[in-house]
Amino acid sequence: MKPIWVADDDRSIRFVLDKALAREQLAVRSFASAREVLDALDAGAEPQVLVSDIRMPGASGLELLAEVKRRLPRLPVIVMTAFGDLDSAVGAFQRGAFEYLAKPFDVTQAVELIRRAALEGLRGEAADSGLEPMPELLGQAPAMQALFRAIGRLSQSSVTVLLTGESGSGKELVARALHRHSPRADGPFVAINTAAIPHDLLESELFGHERGAFTGAQALRRGRFEQAAGGTLFLDEIGDMPLELQTRLLRVLADGHFHRVGGHQALAADVRVIAATHQDLEALVRAGAFREDLYHRLNVIRLRLPPLRERREDIPVLARHFLAASARELGTEPKRLADAALARLMAFDFPGNVRQLENQCRWITVMAPTQLVQPEDLPPELAGAAQGAGAAAATTPDACNAEGGFEWSADLAREARRLLEAGEQGVWERLARRFEAELIRAALEATGGRRVEAALKLGIGRNTITRKIRELGLD
Repeated sequence: MKPIWVADDDRSIRFVLDKALAREQLAVRSFASAREVLDALDAGAEPQVLVSDIRMPGASGLELLAEVKRRLPRLPVIVMTAFGDLDSAVGAFQRGAFEYLAKPFDVTQAVELIRRAALEGLRGEAADSGLEPMPELLGQAPAMQALFRAIGRLSQSSVTVLLTGESGSGKELVARALHRHSPRADGPFVAINTAAIPHDLLESELFGHERGAFTGAQALRRGRFEQAAGGTLFLDEIGDMPLELQTRLLRVLADGHFHRVGGHQALAADVRVIAATHQDLEALVRAGAFREDLYHRLNVIRLRLPPLRERREDIPVLARHFLAASARELGTEPKRLADAALARLMAFDFPGNVRQLENQCRWITVMAPTQLVQPEDLPPELAGAAQGAGAAAATTPDACNAEGGFEWSADLAREARRLLEAGEQGVWERLARRFEAELIRAALEATGGRRVEAALKLGIGRNTITRKIRELGLD
């Protein structure tokens, strides 16, 4: 994959993004001015994504955006701006910017945005070259075939869809497929992770705000509903949406109109809504944490994505696909899995699902010493996987304890019995929080506090670890 270009006269911004992207194994090239970027383009170099500040000496970021879009119309450009430059950010959208990044920004969210822009850039390259784009979804398992048939049945509809499934099972890929095969395919696909945005900013992100609506709102801001007009709005992790915003969302779905924060003019919500969650929404409704009427509005058509352990027969084709994709990114030959290594993969339960398998294939591409990958060349978390799925299923807790591999499970069982016998309430959540907290603490200690690397080792997403750290009070 071509490098990410970062243009900013502030050396500290260039340094931070350079280090963050390098940790994600993304090539980076930095520039201190728009002129340097244009000189590089003149020399024949091209980026995968351009991240540019608005205010720079010489030509501004907006002038650079206009010239880059003239030369490379499909290149995703992310504009960085301080809050005082939000007027310019609105202008950037009109000139074709992919998204804007408000300073100061969260580095993890910035990297995630750049990754999303890079994926859009790859799709654009495939379209320009006449090549078939990378497949959105792969799978021969019966559960996946049923999912594909459901997407086909929904292809002529714009009905609201609720996607359920564990983290990493591919809910956003299914949402994109539903959009691409819908009557709204020519419109934008806009995604927002409601768990990754602070609650006090989420309303503005969804509905936008008027100038002066609150401190720091120095320009009109178009929210996701406006950005997705004529297309699809994907609301990921909908179960984490605060109750007061659930009420606003319900009104939008009910009457098709909304108001910007601080605004009085009703705007039409011309979007198809696809929502997703890894949580049990019915349980949240019973607990009073999710509105029942909103649940029924969203649950028009429900599609469940199977976890990877329920479709192990798809692991070989997925692994080949991810190894080939990783090799393309690095410009190397794809690694191949020996039969014993593939058996080890197929025996693993993949708590992080397809995302975890993809991360492991990246690890193999970089770290495996030979082209033919043997079991000993696999990532460390696979070292203890049984040689077959049946062996894993046959292992008993007592046998595990006798081998010394899972001694903590006996302690967990004793603590659970103690709490239950004492009549404690909420034992499940109480112990689950402790379990998750210890896992995340251990991963952060092992990675020196680097969240992205910790998420990779745990097999969960970057947004998930950020949300869990906040929920568990680990900051």
